[in-house]
Amino acid sequence: MNLVAILAALSGAMAVAAGAFGAHGASGQAAEWLKTGGQYQLIHAVIALLAWKLDARGPAWCFVAGGAIFAGTLYLMALGLPRWLGAITPIGGAAMIGGWLWLAWRLRHS
Repeated sequence: MNLVAILAALSGAMAVAAGAFGAHGASGQAAEWLKTGGQYQLIHAVIALLAWKLDARGPAWCFVAGGAIFAGTLYLMALGLPRWLGAITPIGGAAMIGGWLWLAWRLRHS
């Protein structure tokens, strides 16, 4: 089973749903959090699939996990959970940045 590819595909679906809810069902700061989370999650779902296809397994996991943490905390705050979750959001961002750097290193040395 190709777990990271399945998670990336589900991540893409969640990103589209969150973005649509942000555009049509939410307002104010919640709408912005949903749109931002959706954008980042969708981009990183796609790059995770590409990285997996390029046999860059570590970066693919960083993109999926980072996207889930980054976007997930924004989604939860948009749904009314405590704003202290925003302190966790940068962990997801760091994982995504790490994935990009790891992918660059991996491609340079392949």
